[in-house]
Amino acid sequence: MPEEEPELSEAEASELARRIEAGEDGIAVPAELLEEPEERRAPPPQNLYARILRMKITEKLKLALRGNRDARMILVRDTNKLLRRFVLLNPRIGEDEVIAVTRNKSADDELLRMITERREWMRNYQVRLGVATNPKARLPVALKQVGTLEERDLRLIAKSRNVPAAVAAQARRILMTTKAPK
Repeated sequence: MPEEEPELSEAEASELARRIEAGEDGIAVPAELLEEPEERRAPPPQNLYARILRMKITEKLKLALRGNRDARMILVRDTNKLLRRFVLLNPRIGEDEVIAVTRNKSADDELLRMITERREWMRNYQVRLGVATNPKARLPVALKQVGTLEERDLRLIAKSRNVPAAVAAQARRILMTTKAPK
């Protein structure tokens, strides 16, 4: 097990991110982890997780900002909040990865907040559905997203025990108003 490095402060992390983006960091990360594979042939190698686990925090931060899809999917589940945030700042992160984060019930509310702040991600219906049904999403944000969902999903949310009671109640309220005769 690698020895733990001290946590970086917010200011140090921001400065490191700026240096990584400018290419002035001097941090070495394996090139195959920075390039996206041409085609999805096989699942990622089992030792990728072990390689990332052995990296220093600065290398992990660079990998989060510049890494390929496989590396991002491992780092987004890391215990370090800063690493998870840097993964969402990666310019190559796709909507399918964002959807996977919103569907992950163990994703923290900070990640969900970052996702809801990005307008281009919130245009995707599956992202909105994931935020609305994630139990870790902040209640005002989840309630706002419930109003944008289709009737079939509202029915599922209204019956679900995996969402907060207020979200299920809001879904039932919306269903009742659409069924009521005018």
